[in-house]
Amino acid sequence: MGTDCGCGCGGDATRTSAFVRPRFFAGQLLTEDDLGLLVDYVTAKSRLHNRSLYGPGVVRGLGVTCDPCGGGTVAVHPGHAFDCAGNDIVVSCTERVDVRALVREQRVSGLGVDCGDPCDDDGERRYGLFVRYQELSVDPVAPYATEEPCPTPGCVPSRIREGYRFLVKHGDFEDHRHNPGTTLLAGLGSPAQADQARTRDRRLGHYADAMFAASLSTGRTIAFEAADNKRFTDGLDWLRQNAGGEGPPPPQTVPEMTDHVRALASAVARFDTYDAAGQTQLKKDYPRLAEVQDARGVLGAACGRLKGADMEAAWPDPLRRTIARAVVTESAARVVPERGAPDAQLEVRMLAQGTPLGHALQVEFRADLALMREWLLGRLDRATGLGDCALRPYVAAIDVPPLLPPPPADSVEPTTIADLRQIAEAAEKLSLAVRRFVTDAACATLNPPCDDCTDTDVLLAEVELDGCDVVRICSASREQVLPGGSAYGEWLPKLYRLRELAGRVCCRPLPGHHRPDLPAQGPVPRPYADGLLADWPRTGDLEEMLSLLLTPAPGETPPKALHEQVYTTPSEVTDSMQELGMLRTQVADLTAVLEGLRAQLGSAQTQMSRLEEQVPERLGSRLAELEGAPGDQSAESAEPPAAEPAEPPAAKPPAAKRARSPRNQKPGETP
Repeated sequence: MGTDCGCGCGGDATRTSAFVRPRFFAGQLLTEDDLGLLVDYVTAKSRLHNRSLYGPGVVRGLGVTCDPCGGGTVAVHPGHAFDCAGNDIVVSCTERVDVRALVREQRVSGLGVDCGDPCDDDGERRYGLFVRYQELSVDPVAPYATEEPCPTPGCVPSRIREGYRFLVKHGDFEDHRHNPGTTLLAGLGSPAQADQARTRDRRLGHYADAMFAASLSTGRTIAFEAADNKRFTDGLDWLRQNAGGEGPPPPQTVPEMTDHVRALASAVARFDTYDAAGQTQLKKDYPRLAEVQDARGVLGAACGRLKGADMEAAWPDPLRRTIARAVVTESAARVVPERGAPDAQLEVRMLAQGTPLGHALQVEFRADLALMREWLLGRLDRATGLGDCALRPYVAAIDVPPLLPPPPADSVEPTTIADLRQIAEAAEKLSLAVRRFVTDAACATLNPPCDDCTDTDVLLAEVELDGCDVVRICSASREQVLPGGSAYGEWLPKLYRLRELAGRVCCRPLPGHHRPDLPAQGPVPRPYADGLLADWPRTGDLEEMLSLLLTPAPGETPPKALHEQVYTTPSEVTDSMQELGMLRTQVADLTAVLEGLRAQLGSAQTQMSRLEEQVPERLGSRLAELEGAPGDQSAESAEPPAAEPAEPPAAKPPAAKRARSPRNQKPGETP
């Protein structure tokens, strides 16, 4: 049968159908083509059903056992199997198979020469015993004479006998069973790279709302509530009891100490957003806030110890390690002094929400956004079977902030509202794009693929030889036809739960990100970011769906990762990007200096114009000579002009005059 493909508008086929059956009518002249087409049609349909509904493998029987007489032969018992092309393989009688001869045949076919007796090899060897479908043309007959110009000479086979033959293979064997996780990995690509992008998306998710709230509520108070007072009390008491001492704390206590520093610094930062009257009222409402100055000292001591701690041992995850360093750096810079830097109000508001955003973390966020965007564009170029047609142009249109060079470890350079909003908006859009892509990839796994059949041999058993003797036979690893076929059979227990989850996840628009709704007046209520430094659990229907697809059940074939060429950015490119970022910073600094020089030059030109209007015209040339005189001559040693009118001409004043200095005025003149 042919494999013509293609459909026109409205679903009408534009080419000939893949299956064509003959149509008979009265008076038709039947030829061998008509009858052969009927046979081909029925055979092709039968094979299609076999490979699509059941898949390759053993249907029943075909057990492999030791030969009663021992030696290098085994017994293959009657049974039925399908190969991956849909052919029926039927063994009707028990066959004695000489494995030693098959090994010799395999060597000769592989090397092209007879390498002698395979029994000469020492040690144990493992082979796979396969059965292969084959057709034999039999029962030749002599055709009747026809009027064909070139009649067929001799006899022609009149039957095709469907048979089989046995063979052995050495090494890994192709597994035709399909696991839906394989399709998911084909869409997501490298699991490590996918997890890298999704983990950065989760970290940015903890900061997105806080960045929007900080940029939209500049100059307003962050509400201090009872929960903040509890964090203030608990954090202050814990740090007083455990943060004392000399030297850095041990790595095992660093995470807990850092989290208490973050909680206490958040409460103090919220307190600092109030004016003097508001702080007085807070101290009345929450008496423990009277110790706020002591809390600053405790925070300073704790941050001093944490700066010397072994952060890599305490925080193996580099993403959380950067947040922990931001907690220490920002707490020491923003709330330990009674009034932090006046130009760092955004950082104070971020710290008040429990999401410290230092200079180093902001630079890292920019790199995270670029990584997520490039990963999405790369996967969208390679993945097949996705149904979100508008996703790629959506991702390509996202404006990602430019990369910046890594700053010093303790840099406390403040950010701007524009930079903060740009990072927050890019994180909002990319987070939605990542969820859309992963959801689409997970939903596409529920449709088993139509794989091409390249190996039609069916594995019956693994045979272990010692010399020329078969010492062990194992049939447990062979493919077995299950209800639903190889496409569904292995993961049929998961199918019902996956379909239920797909009904809630797939074919529905994903909810977008809702920015925080801030009141028009009064303090801004903002939640504290709990669990920022803890493990970030993945929950929800999509995460359960991914877990079912990628976690093999007991006895299930594990999903196959896609082996594709990984394109990494050369170090020369990354170094050039960092140098480019440094050059951009230097250009910005030089531009600012140039603007300052232009302003000074304009001011000097204005002053010179005013002086020229005040100096008489005839003194202009003399002053020019004095300005160009050597440095050891002074203006006072110059002789005054020989002839000079009593009054400067006023009828036609020059465009620009210079005023006389008082020491050069003649008696009787007025300046």
